[in-house]
Amino acid sequence: MASQDWFDKDFYAVLGVSKDVTPAELKKVYRKLARKYHPDSNPGDAASEAKFKEVSEAHSVLSDPEQRKEYDQVRAMGGGARFTAGSGGPGGGGGGFEDVFGNMFGQGGGQRTQYRQSGGGGGFDDIFSGMFGGGGGGFGQTSGGYRGFGGPQKGRDMTATTTLDFQTAIVGETISLQASNGKPMKVRIPAGVHDGQKIRLRGRGEPSPDGGEAGDLVLTIAVRKHPVFELDGPNLRVDVPVTFAEAALGATIEVPTLGGEPVRLRVAPGTPSGRVLRVKGRGVPTKAGTGDLLATVQVAVPAHLNDKAREAVEALAAALPSENPRDDLIARARA
Repeated sequence: MASQDWFDKDFYAVLGVSKDVTPAELKKVYRKLARKYHPDSNPGDAASEAKFKEVSEAHSVLSDPEQRKEYDQVRAMGGGARFTAGSGGPGGGGGGFEDVFGNMFGQGGGQRTQYRQSGGGGGFDDIFSGMFGGGGGGFGQTSGGYRGFGGPQKGRDMTATTTLDFQTAIVGETISLQASNGKPMKVRIPAGVHDGQKIRLRGRGEPSPDGGEAGDLVLTIAVRKHPVFELDGPNLRVDVPVTFAEAALGATIEVPTLGGEPVRLRVAPGTPSGRVLRVKGRGVPTKAGTGDLLATVQVAVPAHLNDKAREAVEALAAALPSENPRDDLIARARA
């Protein structure tokens, strides 16, 4: 469902990308901008917070193939601007799309009505075929706040933004929002929402002015960063440091979990940095099941060695096979 202000917003310009940007490039650019303007990185900076919301909205639309297609059609139809009646009346020289329909059906130039394509992707062809008996019927349907000839007008969509702590985003929660009319509103946040995600709440927007369907509330989620865990789909990731001795000889270590007691994991002898240890069922609960906790091993190198420790490391180095672990890396780089 298209937003009413898509005519006025250039989401490609907001993200600084071209109209043929690939999904992978779009994701990379969004992550960079989201980190730059995230409220946690710019506490008290209203301009950064506004830019974060703008970037999140642009990414939400362009990362969804159906919404991106509809957005491109809306922008192409409108030429980047709303169709509005001219300010000078019949002789003002500013007549637009509304003037055409006003003249055809005997309406004056003072009433402002927005005509947009429906969610099915129809454009001008749908409008005129619906008026003159053709197929499609796109214009007689209501969508996103315009009024067709076949029914009452739908209420306008509203937007809102809320910031959640990491734990709430993982497990979900019912939160309170302040509606634009001043009334409190209860909203259920599902488990596993991610930073920048949009949730559309049907019928929670502005009421219809003539008894039709209420608009929707589009809620943008910002998630505060956790000092330890990161969200990866239904899984949680955590970096776990181990000593060189633990990695070389093997050990049983404790790994933290989100909101629970640590779990014990076995580190096999000879475990390198970067190896991932999986803890089943300690990730994000979803309808399809609960994700896992992914612990990435990071071998900790001591910053300072006393004389005895240095001698021991030198003795170990002398006892190890004489080989360069980077030989294969260099060979593959030259291939």
